[in-house]
Amino acid sequence: MRTIMLRAFKKKIVIPAFNVPYLPMIEPLVRALRDTQSFGLIEVARLEWEKFQARSLQAIRETYESCKDQRHSRLHLDHIPVIDEDNKPVDYVTIIRQAVELGFDSVMVDGSRLSLAENIKATKHIVDMTHAAGIPVEAELGAVAGHEAGPVPDYEELFASGKGFTDVREAEQFVQETHADWLSIAFGNIHGAISQARKSEKKVAARLNIDHLKKIRQVTNIPLVLHGGSNIPKEYVQEGIRNGITKINIAAELRQTYEATIATSQSAAQKAVYTHACRILTDTLKINGKASQLIND
Repeated sequence: MRTIMLRAFKKKIVIPAFNVPYLPMIEPLVRALRDTQSFGLIEVARLEWEKFQARSLQAIRETYESCKDQRHSRLHLDHIPVIDEDNKPVDYVTIIRQAVELGFDSVMVDGSRLSLAENIKATKHIVDMTHAAGIPVEAELGAVAGHEAGPVPDYEELFASGKGFTDVREAEQFVQETHADWLSIAFGNIHGAISQARKSEKKVAARLNIDHLKKIRQVTNIPLVLHGGSNIPKEYVQEGIRNGITKINIAAELRQTYEATIATSQSAAQKAVYTHACRILTDTLKINGKASQLIND
């Protein structure tokens, strides 16, 4: 997976990462990647088995194994926080170790709620552990808001102030000291809401500060990750890809598509997810037909 991501970084081909809060979403997402001849990741975050119906790492792995196509997808462990969105400590080392043992292709440790020094320490520990098993690590620096409970901060104020944006010099230090393989950053992006009261709300149409992205790209020189990729205008997405974004996480819009149709039937919900994913791959990301450039070179 490390080689594929570096190849995508050099070729400026973005790799979508589709979150799966519901197990039946996995098959149509894998099929959408295959049918459009795209390459992407199927991923699950801790909150998706804690607050939704992904059930467990084992369940995700087994469901993915039943339909996987290595020419078009891999399995990624998304957000495993050191401190979670409810400000509770997480046994992150145990969870990540379990994912490695289950055969996940890459993992993420999220120390973004820690101080810089603590984030570096936690991330480096995971990097050392997983690199020994040949597994690459994604880390996060900066505050990508949206998952926390409580009132939603005003997006325009957040964007104008740059509050929570990844600090450029800290990013340079972080990458040098942790040896993380790719880095999730904050530069205008925001997560979709996950609380019961707000999870059906349409996600704000976030903008991206491309100038800030360029500065981070220059000092880090590793694949950068855009979290909160749902409903960002495609012109911003494409400009981000041209300037270092190599992985884009897409969760809220696909989850809401599934939730809006599951009352009809599971097959209807799966069909809706498949159609929506194909549209993202071909229209927003424009990576249809590009899987062979990442896998076969």
